[in-house]
Amino acid sequence: MPKLANIILIGDGAIGSSFAFNCLTSGVGQSLGIIDINMQRVQGDVEDLNDALPYAAQKNIYAANYHDCQYADLIVITAGIAQRPGQTRLELLKKNAQIMTDIANQIMASGFHGIILIASNPVDILTELVLRITGLPRNQVLGTGTALDSARLRSEIGQRFNIDARAVHGYILGEHGDSEFPAWDYTTIGGKPIQDWLPAEREEETLDEIANTVKTAAYSIIDKKGATFYGIAASLTRITAAILGDERSAFAMSVHLDGEYGLHDVSIGVPVIIGETGMDRIIELDLNKQDMQRLSDSATILKKNLQEVLDSTETK
Repeated sequence: MPKLANIILIGDGAIGSSFAFNCLTSGVGQSLGIIDINMQRVQGDVEDLNDALPYAAQKNIYAANYHDCQYADLIVITAGIAQRPGQTRLELLKKNAQIMTDIANQIMASGFHGIILIASNPVDILTELVLRITGLPRNQVLGTGTALDSARLRSEIGQRFNIDARAVHGYILGEHGDSEFPAWDYTTIGGKPIQDWLPAEREEETLDEIANTVKTAAYSIIDKKGATFYGIAASLTRITAAILGDERSAFAMSVHLDGEYGLHDVSIGVPVIIGETGMDRIIELDLNKQDMQRLSDSATILKKNLQEVLDSTETK
């Protein structure tokens, strides 16, 4: 039996409700409380989810409030303004930073001391913001970061080569956004480097095509259906299961760096091992010079935008 089992979900929109349903059907967690500004919707979702209990693993599903956060082992945050067609994740920053600040303060006022997992965008900056507001250790404040992007990378490669995506391994690093990039030196298909699967004359072109498809995936989905939620909800559920089950699994997630990769004072997507304490340790890949520069450039963008938020807050 997992030591951690009590989940509070903050944000009951498309992502949050998809996550709640995934947790129910996959048996993740023993208790799930849901908080949202629209508590009527929450109550409706609670009733709807309870109807599915006879077909799924049993758990306590209820409409929660911030006072209940003190009993949570894990808080999952999906609240915030959604990304609109044509809008970048960084353009969401100002409003969602205000929302996240209010949420973080209410969480800590409850006496909470567990793990926080953030999916709201721009996730890297909001993860760093929550870390600073709460004062929790960095292993307890995690963002989904590039976990979804890394899954998209594996899916795209699997489709291109007609191979099970689970046989593909690789990471997208950096910002969950326009400055992200794949670490091709650590991308394999069935244990074989991806470069070995490509004709030499088209290697660079094909890798660029894959990277661009992955980076723009969210824009494509949002243009077609208005929002992304199944992929990120699946990522959240998988990460939650790894934390609750103390799996010590590896994911590319947004975590605070304190000298790793030569970076400080920024939360950014890098490979980490996670378990019941949240982040167990950071995996430092031996990146080539070009990828190290890409990661540094991505961190500079994130730090600049975070500082703008902090400056605007201080002037109020």
